[in-house]
Amino acid sequence: MEGLAQRLLRIKPSPTVAMTAQVQLMKDQGRDVIGLSAGEPDFATPAHIRAAACAAIEAGKTRYTAPDGIAELKAAICRKFHRDNGLSYEPAQISVGSGGKQIIYNALMATLNPGDEVIIPAPYWVSYPDMVALARGVPVIVKTTPKAGFRITAAQLQAALTPRTRWVILNNPANPSGAGYDWAALESLAPLLMQHPRVWVLSDDIYEHLTYDDFRFCTIAQVAPALHGRSLICNGVSKAYAMTGWRIGYGAGPAPLIAAMRSLQSQSTSNPCTISQWAALAALEGPQDCLPRHARLFQRRRDRVMALLNATGRMRCLQPKGAFYLYPCIADVIGMRTAKGRILHTDEDFTAALLEEAGVAVVAGTAFGLSPYFRISYAASDEALQTACHRIQDFCAALTR
Repeated sequence: MEGLAQRLLRIKPSPTVAMTAQVQLMKDQGRDVIGLSAGEPDFATPAHIRAAACAAIEAGKTRYTAPDGIAELKAAICRKFHRDNGLSYEPAQISVGSGGKQIIYNALMATLNPGDEVIIPAPYWVSYPDMVALARGVPVIVKTTPKAGFRITAAQLQAALTPRTRWVILNNPANPSGAGYDWAALESLAPLLMQHPRVWVLSDDIYEHLTYDDFRFCTIAQVAPALHGRSLICNGVSKAYAMTGWRIGYGAGPAPLIAAMRSLQSQSTSNPCTISQWAALAALEGPQDCLPRHARLFQRRRDRVMALLNATGRMRCLQPKGAFYLYPCIADVIGMRTAKGRILHTDEDFTAALLEEAGVAVVAGTAFGLSPYFRISYAASDEALQTACHRIQDFCAALTR
């Protein structure tokens, strides 16, 4: 189409959002489809959070706020970082946005100049490279391995760092792999980062409270206090508190960076939804018993889905340390033929055939920068997961050479 900006040529629509939309379209057409492509909890936002939103409406708290959040919420976020992570921040070091995605977008737009590089371990959340490209930066993709737990190693980081490197993005626990950077893993990266004073660290901690087994969450500024002054910690209420649609994320970092992000946000969306901000305040300051309860539920689902997928004999799942996804390797099915005669040349072929022939929607590993894999979300009901996994088993059992 004529007249569109050239910058749009650098990006593509979010594959996960596109798959979710396709699933809804198929359901609207009467198709029997189980959608396991979206990354959102299937249970309700806790009652005390919903009540706080209703109370805010009744109290008339429906006006514009400061561009990057109300003072009460910023203070609560400071207390959260002190309580959960042992980190000290002032309100001037906090930015509240319309979801964690806006925080990351604002930070990249505020700091990247043409040609600046951003190191992104793969598999990665689908939006990282496109946001970097939109800011006229250069995504430097580093492919991790199952042997390393889908974590970037110190040797890989050292090889990727150049004089053009501006940011390193660490997602912990990670989407889509569930990889977890424990204290030792972050400690191995910190000396390299400290040797490059121009390099900043963007720590995306949105799945902080969804961790399993003996994994203990930590963030880079805890492990390496010397990096506190050039780290941006991104978090939010979407995943842990089942508040995806409320659209509240937040970031903590140096005051000059936060001020630049505030300026950018003031000329784009301005303040996040006022009602959602008061709900987020209740989430952070109210009862926290939902957090371990949600984590236990997801761990049980993880174990069940992983067992059912591994039982196909056609795929291998590395056990996630957190988040609510599995990232199975399907190298063994590449080149095989489905019951309806489709040859699976790629993981995209696999996911397309699975949707059309078995009615299960997942996302191809290509979208996350590492193939041949696919991402399946276990943030769905037990019944839906059981049915979907049996369909996947039947689909794989019918594959032939």
